[in-house]
Order: sequence, then C-alpha cells, then structure tokens
Amino acid sequence: MTKMKTLFAGAAILIAAAQAAPAMAQESSYRPGTVWNAGRIDVLPGQFENYMDWLATSWKKIQELGKAEGIVVDYHVLATNNARAGEPDLILIVEYKDYLTTAQQEAFNKKVNAMLSQTDRTAGAASAERGKMREQLGSIEYQELILK
Repeated sequence: MTKMKTLFAGAAILIAAAQAAPAMAQESSYRPGTVWNAGRIDVLPGQFENYMDWLATSWKKIQELGKAEGIVVDYHVLATNNARAGEPDLILIVEYKDYLTTAQQEAFNKKVNAMLSQTDRTAGAASAERGKMREQLGSIEYQELILK
C-alpha cells in the first residue's frame, strides 16, 4: 500500500511539473515601455512662423522641465510632408517615462505655471489665444512594446 501511495504521489508531481512547463514557456515576449503622445496640429494660414516661435519658447521650456523632472524622456516636432486633406501640418510628440498619476500631473502643472508665471486660468486663456495660430486636431497616445 505504501508503494502505491508513493507511486501516486510521484505521478502527481510529474503531472504538476508537466502542466507548469507550458505556463512558464508562455511568458510574454514583450514588456511595456514608454508612453508617447502625438498631438496633431493644423497651423492656420500665415501663422506658421508665429506658432513655431511659441513651440521654440514656451512649449520647449515645458518639455525641458519635464525632462529635468524625469517625466519626459524626449520630445519632437514633426512636419507632415505632402499632407492630404484633413491631415495635420505638425505632429508634436512627447515621450513620457510612464503614465502619471493625477497627483503627479497636478504637481507638474504647478511647476509649469510657476516657471511661466501663469495660473490655470491664464494658461487656459493663452491656449485659447493660440487658437488664432492653430487648430488642434486631437492627439493619439501610444505605448511602446519592447520585444524581449
């Protein structure tokens, strides 16, 4: 009887090991990476240089602050060549280290407001004023998947 119990116990261990092997083999072939936001901008006629001036000053300062804070990995301004109807003139790409919590977003916004000597209300008004230069066509968010 004892040999029978030992035999069943051994068989149970072999079955469990055989079932565990495929689970280990099914580990994901990627891991989540950085988060990318791509803002689509249609620059209004005659406003390209004005909008680029704003990007080269305030927008760039915000991204550089984000890099210094360890939030932003990198940022880019891309021009759309040979745009078709409805496509943006510019794409503003910001690569973030990770998703931010609400508290992190609020803390960063406070630092941005202090750096630019603005409040949430004046920042909103300034964004509306830039409406004379550009139309925001929306944004797309991506997350990089790093292959193992």
